[in-house]
Amino acid sequence: MYIGRDMTELSMMAKTEWRDNELAYFHHSLQQIMPYLNTEGQGIHRQIIEEIENRGGLHRNEDDYTHSTNVIYD
Repeated sequence: MYIGRDMTELSMMAKTEWRDNELAYFHHSLQQIMPYLNTEGQGIHRQIIEEIENRGGLHRNEDDYTHSTNVIYD
C-alpha cells in the first residue's frame, strides 16, 4: 500500500521535487491504465518517465538477501 503524497498535491509540484518512491508508484499505476488515459494523462506519464530517466533510472545501489535492487514504493 502506497503511503505518501497524492496526485493532487504532486501535480502542483515540479517532477524534479518528487521522491523516487512517488515516481515509481505513479509510473507503475499509470503504466497499468495507459490504454485508458486521455492525452493529459499520457503527458503526465511521459513527464514521470522523463524524470526517472533524468535521474538515471530507479534502482538501489546494492542488494542483499532481504532487499532487491528494485525501488519499493510501498
